[in-house]
Amino acid sequence: MDLFVKILFIALFFIATIFIGFYCRKKATNSNDFVLGGRNVGPWLSAFAYGTSYFSAVIFIGYAGSFGIAFGVSAFWIGIGNALIGSWLAWALLGRKTRIMTQSLNSSTMPDFFAKRFKSEGLRIFAAVIIFIFLIPYTAALYNGLSYLFNVTFSANVPYWVWILIISVATGLYVIIGGLMSTALNSFVQGLIMLVGIALVIIFALNLNGGLMGSFTALADKGWQFTSLFGPDPVHLLFVVLLTSLGCWGLPQMVGKFYSIKNENQIRKGSVISTAFAIVVAGGCYFLGGFGLLFLKADRSNSKTIIPDMVAQLPVVIVAIVLVLVLAASMSTLSGLVHTSASTVTFDLLDRKKKMPEKKKMIWLRALVVVFIIVSAGLAIFQVYGPANLTKDIASLMGISWGAISGAFIGPFFFGLYWKKTTKTSVYASFISGIIISVVGLILSMSGVSAKITSESAGFTICWFDFADSIYMGVAAMILSFIIVPTVSSFTKKPEGVDEMFECYNKKVVVTSDTALTDDKNAEFKEPAVNEVKAGEPEMDEMTEEGA
Repeated sequence: MDLFVKILFIALFFIATIFIGFYCRKKATNSNDFVLGGRNVGPWLSAFAYGTSYFSAVIFIGYAGSFGIAFGVSAFWIGIGNALIGSWLAWALLGRKTRIMTQSLNSSTMPDFFAKRFKSEGLRIFAAVIIFIFLIPYTAALYNGLSYLFNVTFSANVPYWVWILIISVATGLYVIIGGLMSTALNSFVQGLIMLVGIALVIIFALNLNGGLMGSFTALADKGWQFTSLFGPDPVHLLFVVLLTSLGCWGLPQMVGKFYSIKNENQIRKGSVISTAFAIVVAGGCYFLGGFGLLFLKADRSNSKTIIPDMVAQLPVVIVAIVLVLVLAASMSTLSGLVHTSASTVTFDLLDRKKKMPEKKKMIWLRALVVVFIIVSAGLAIFQVYGPANLTKDIASLMGISWGAISGAFIGPFFFGLYWKKTTKTSVYASFISGIIISVVGLILSMSGVSAKITSESAGFTICWFDFADSIYMGVAAMILSFIIVPTVSSFTKKPEGVDEMFECYNKKVVVTSDTALTDDKNAEFKEPAVNEVKAGEPEMDEMTEEGA
């Protein structure tokens, strides 16, 4: 009976996702709709697409487990950072300007933005290659996270590769059929599942140890530091917060959600919705993981089994909901990754001169979705069945991916939106430094070399930096990107025509008086009063047509 309940929930979930793909197929008839949804995606869909691309099985299984036993309940700060820095601040600083600039440049991908903003086809190719290569480890991490949960919760012990096959086929189908709108609508449904599932699993898991206070008491018995405000290793905690929060500013699958926002009002709503979503989902995951030590079995030292072991003790209906939750989280992120990779390769490598027929572009987009899924699934299978693991754990896979991509892109993208003097040379320098730092960290990690900077304080060992840890190296790459871009730009010549590019922020748009007040005291209210504002200020160009 237990097996039947689990399979029933999973089957209903898969049926719903495929149905949504077919429902959205009419909205993906050309490449622009397939990639951008016609720049007409509403606030709830945009916010949930952003949030579900942000959080996946890597968070729930990998990070929540490993950081939970490392930091205790202070791991909750990671969720707070994800909400405030990775969601709210990202929408506030990047949302409007990304939407205006990319529309003005007619840019549909991040490599396309770099090429047009800095007038360099070389940057387009370089960026596209970075995305395609370094998104693969992240996707493999998604599969790995799912495998540990399914292996523990299914007594039938279905082989790992079978679950990879099922997830790959289902995700590929709805992305291929419905494009961005299918991905966004599925993300909304999957996000609702995640919100409900996280709340239920926290309640039931804590009850296993006498509720919230009982769990805190039991955790304190493992060591007072695990219930303290900043945990046993605050420096390491800070690096994790920075990687998982600031890192999404430079990830193409994340900032790409801003390209398709419909209007100004939806940016305001989207920022609030995505922040609230992150507090519940990310905060809930890390808060739950903070009690992971209570579920660590004596015969297991692997952090990636903690959450699955915890879930296996819950009632079967809750287990089934958690299975669907993790599936939803992973498939939404996976769909965003394959959608980003396929569009990047199609637009930025195969159709750089914009001469490919529309029908051929659609064929390539869908074919590359399949290719990317196959490659990433193959890497995930190889990591389990191959002669040796490629990395230590799920968190390392994600750290490599986020560190390399965001370390390369975060500075160029941010300054490219805000600073006219940003130069092509500085972008190349950031790309190269991000890749070198991440690859060096990977080599040191695989070689088993210990390269830490530590100190002793109050009986505790504090690690200030670890050159063999992808998390420390990823943060270093991002910080260096913010330093390199303005420094190199100060000594190199800015591209020509950049003043004209930034005029898109000064374009005048007309909005209704319920959005911008008029100073005309004698205005009659028979017709809505209007006022002009700049596109880069309260409103943006072509984003208030319905109100006007």
